[in-house]
Amino acid sequence: MSIVHTTAAELAASIADGRLTSEEVTKAFLDRIAAVDGTVNAFLHVDAEGALAAARAVDADRASGKPLGPLAGVPVAVKDIVVTKGLPTTAGSKMLEGWVPPYDATIVERLKAAGMPILGKTNLDEFAMGSSTEYSAFGVTRNPWDLKRTPGGSGGGSSAAVAAGMAPLAIGTDTGGSIRQPGAVTGTVGGKPTYGANSRYGLIAFSSSLDTPGPVARTMLDAALLHEVIAGHDPKDSTSIPQDPSPVAAAARAGLNGDLSGVRLGVVEQFSAGDGAEPGVVAAYQAGVEALAKLGADVVEVSCPNFEYALPAYYLIAPSECSSNLARFDSVRYGLRIGDDGVRSLEEVMAATREAGFGPEVKRRIMLGTYALSSGYVDQFYGQAQKVRTLITRDFDNAFGQVDALISPTTPFTAFEFGSRTQDPYQMYLADLYTIPANLSGGPAVSVPVGLSDGLPVGLQVMAPTMRDDVAYRVGAALESTQDPRLSDQIPDVADKEL
Repeated sequence: MSIVHTTAAELAASIADGRLTSEEVTKAFLDRIAAVDGTVNAFLHVDAEGALAAARAVDADRASGKPLGPLAGVPVAVKDIVVTKGLPTTAGSKMLEGWVPPYDATIVERLKAAGMPILGKTNLDEFAMGSSTEYSAFGVTRNPWDLKRTPGGSGGGSSAAVAAGMAPLAIGTDTGGSIRQPGAVTGTVGGKPTYGANSRYGLIAFSSSLDTPGPVARTMLDAALLHEVIAGHDPKDSTSIPQDPSPVAAAARAGLNGDLSGVRLGVVEQFSAGDGAEPGVVAAYQAGVEALAKLGADVVEVSCPNFEYALPAYYLIAPSECSSNLARFDSVRYGLRIGDDGVRSLEEVMAATREAGFGPEVKRRIMLGTYALSSGYVDQFYGQAQKVRTLITRDFDNAFGQVDALISPTTPFTAFEFGSRTQDPYQMYLADLYTIPANLSGGPAVSVPVGLSDGLPVGLQVMAPTMRDDVAYRVGAALESTQDPRLSDQIPDVADKEL
């Protein structure tokens, strides 16, 4: 098996015992990027020199007998909404084109401290707003399974990089499903940790009460290992939870034993019928549910009646917070500045800059959010959405009084063709229909590859109680153990596909 086909856990073990060097591993992935990313466009910036230097440092530490972390020497890609000192960070927007941050995000500091070379920055929908990576200002990312289709979004670059074998691991961010939905449509594992369990310091904010960084990987164990590297309290983040994260790697290993005896799983009644979902997605999901039952899980139906209001509530809360957060891009302090001819007023320069710097989806959400927060409407829209958020959280609490975890499809449909949904924003928003409730409640959720529909990957979502990320990883790993071969082991040969 080639290096790029090897799991992160196996690569870490080989580096630790000297069968491979980190430099060899990192170079193999850089070579893979050079070979196929011209077609896929998963990366906005590749830092070959920095990655190889970090890899050599790990090799030197191993040779000197220094203790290594569980993923030391294993390279990782980082979504380009996470700031990286000395490397461009654009958030997929012309507004930040060419900006090089003077500091690292906390999760990047933790990756470096763990000895993980950073391969580069991955493409995304502008400011993480989208479900297809078609809204990047720097070109679309293509799905390695079918180059005419999207890799999901907003983190399509991270998921495509892992799916195409260009990185064994990647960092994404999940605001309404932006790790899990791309994971489902690219056949990768995507994890949204409990909100506050991972630091948001150094994430370019979209929706501050929802944004959650998390792992993208090819296996549940790989995702769990990366999750543990980046998790933990951060005093720089006021929303960070001051308690130790649950031991998710041990839970993933336990799940791989394939025994779910005593585990009670709830099928969400509002999602189980698959209303609006493609038949192939429903079939693959139902096969996954049956596989979990054969592993000993007690599967019951659970009603979460307010989940049906999650989509409209989210598209009031998230745009409102986006409108506030993106007000900082005003042409004055940093970023793009247009029309400064010494004659026009500051207001005119600001308007020209925001017109040129923001793309159509960002403008749409800023306008929605500004209206929802405007005088006379804030209680009618934003306030009501927050009440719905509370009701959805209560639905989760009631459900977890009956079951250990909830399961649903990750997304209603497989990867869709470019341009097929951009003309109708509502159809694009439906991609996150099943993922949004977990963001509104703050609880953890993971997407696990569960099969194919017409040759395209399908994901099953596992949602667990707040701070019980270990439950989601155990159930997801158990489901993964039923797949032979694992869907995530199948790296599509991009060279054989036509644009």
